[in-house]
Amino acid sequence: MSFLSTVPTDFEAMFDLAPVSLWLEDFSGLHQLFDRWHSEGVENLGAHLRADALRIAECMGQLQVLRVNDTTLKLFAASTQAELVANLGKIFRGDMADRFIHEMEQLWNGVLSYENRTVNYALDGRRLDVHLRVRVLPGHEATWDRVMISLDDVTAQVQAERQREESAVYAQNLFEHSPVSLWVEDFSAVKRLLDDIRNRGIVDFNTFLKVHPEFITRCMQEIRVIDVNQETLRMFGAPDKKTLLENIPRIFRGEMRDSFAEQLQDLWAGKTLQHREVVNYSLKGDVVNIHMQFNVLDAHLAEWDMVLVSLMDITARKKAEAYLEFLGKHDVLTQLRNRTFYTEELNRLQRKGPWPVSVLSIDLNGLKQVNDEDGHAAGDALLRRVGEVLGKVVDEPAWPARVGGDEFAILLPVTDERGAQAVRDRILTLLELNNQFYAGRSGHTLSLAIGIATCDGRESLDAALVRADRAMYVDKASHYSAQGVERHR
Repeated sequence: MSFLSTVPTDFEAMFDLAPVSLWLEDFSGLHQLFDRWHSEGVENLGAHLRADALRIAECMGQLQVLRVNDTTLKLFAASTQAELVANLGKIFRGDMADRFIHEMEQLWNGVLSYENRTVNYALDGRRLDVHLRVRVLPGHEATWDRVMISLDDVTAQVQAERQREESAVYAQNLFEHSPVSLWVEDFSAVKRLLDDIRNRGIVDFNTFLKVHPEFITRCMQEIRVIDVNQETLRMFGAPDKKTLLENIPRIFRGEMRDSFAEQLQDLWAGKTLQHREVVNYSLKGDVVNIHMQFNVLDAHLAEWDMVLVSLMDITARKKAEAYLEFLGKHDVLTQLRNRTFYTEELNRLQRKGPWPVSVLSIDLNGLKQVNDEDGHAAGDALLRRVGEVLGKVVDEPAWPARVGGDEFAILLPVTDERGAQAVRDRILTLLELNNQFYAGRSGHTLSLAIGIATCDGRESLDAALVRADRAMYVDKASHYSAQGVERHR
């Protein structure tokens, strides 16, 4: 006689039509097996079962299915209860062993009502994640001959959880292994500070920062770094995140204060997506040029409690740009300014002064002879020596320049004739020292012809240049005359 035959028909209908999978089972054989193992001295059931897989099978063999409902048949793709029972080995298999041992331990320890998450399989091969509820029915505690089991199909929920976990892992991996330095930061305290001064009636934020520069420092101190990725550690030379976060002031310093002040002004104006180039420092002290993108995430615009900051190392690009700029304004051989820079500076001084402006027109004596007799490598060596001398003669805003093959010039703003003559004397002194240093090394004496002219602004600089060139040619002629040789350019 079935258990349900002893209850009214409507309860039997409720069992059959219940929207969850219901199983009525007889665990009395399991109860007897446990009694035998107890008498044999088994104390730790889990260890006992794991020691021999046949014992797990023996436990499962003691469970008798008395009845299942229609939902159970549909869930496990069985046409009849007989088909279901005949294929229990296909349903209870695979990775459910550990969970089954946990269930057996509950009964072993006298827990007659328990829940568990486990895995079953439908007869068509589908994996089923189920939430299991087991209860020994009242009045049957002594024998376990009537046990009610319900199964909730949570496969969709488990799959959704698994997808969320996989997505989280995927997102975390993208973050950790991005080729760009990524920072997740909390700017909520900065927002509260900005809101506070806005509520106090401050309108001109730029003036406020000039009057209260300590506000910038306060805001910088209130930024909380939540996380950084691996590229950040590499970029700034930190062995781990803890070391990096403990040394933030060593990274963001110097020029960064002015950049952060600009960032605050943009935030004040409502610009929560920002781009700018900044300068940071590695923990070794090296300059790191950065292109920064700052973005308050859309879901956090109300509080600014999650900000994504990406930093791209553009140091190599900056060095390349600086080198190209250097090449554009410098002579590679002598390291002096080139003719392009000289012409621009000449035009600027012609327009704006300041006056007086003196100019030294300089020519290297004997370059052609050295090139003809010893080759252009020897001539280039002489030109480099000119660069060594002239490069040490003046400081900004005066600049020595190579304006032709063996022609050089120095523009001297706010310098009269006496100042220009002092520069000429300094050149001659350094020239003598240079020749002493290279004596016996190259076999060539460095000699320069120098002409000076000063413009007070009442004439054009071009006219002064003509006078300086003439004076230089006079000096050159004097040099060759003193040497008693025919002039060689």
